[in-house]
Amino acid sequence: MDPYLQALANKVSETSPNFCAALTRDEVEKFVAFTRSKEIGANEVLSELGTISDELFLVVGGEIVLYREELGVEIEVGRLGPGTLTGHMSFFDRQPRTIRLRGSKDGAELLGVTRPMYKRLCIEHPYISVNLVEFVVLSLDSLLRSTSREVSTLYQKLNKQD
Repeated sequence: MDPYLQALANKVSETSPNFCAALTRDEVEKFVAFTRSKEIGANEVLSELGTISDELFLVVGGEIVLYREELGVEIEVGRLGPGTLTGHMSFFDRQPRTIRLRGSKDGAELLGVTRPMYKRLCIEHPYISVNLVEFVVLSLDSLLRSTSREVSTLYQKLNKQD
């Protein structure tokens, strides 16, 4: 295998153990062959509010910061570090994004999977693509549980003020 792809496979294995848990080393190497590396600079916009994604990303270095605009003010609502996915909601539901994604102060290193490459991955390596979809489901589950806890905490704080 190409030394560049081997290095990417090493990085994915190191930073994304949950994604790689059910994959062999050979399968991780096959997965990275379907990705493209992308560097995001400090505060550089990865994706803008209202756009629809044709690519999902695995964060393999640095951080992506999530922002929402409220009354014209940009508010940080979360951070995604190595081993997490971003862009997957809009990628799969083809709905406009509700948050802006930027590189952190140190930027981020990502592996992107475009829609055409995802479709090829599904046909050529169904086990790897199912593993990716399961990783997406777990990511969305984590987001929903976290959001539910935060809403509950906010509700409790608001009711204490009465």
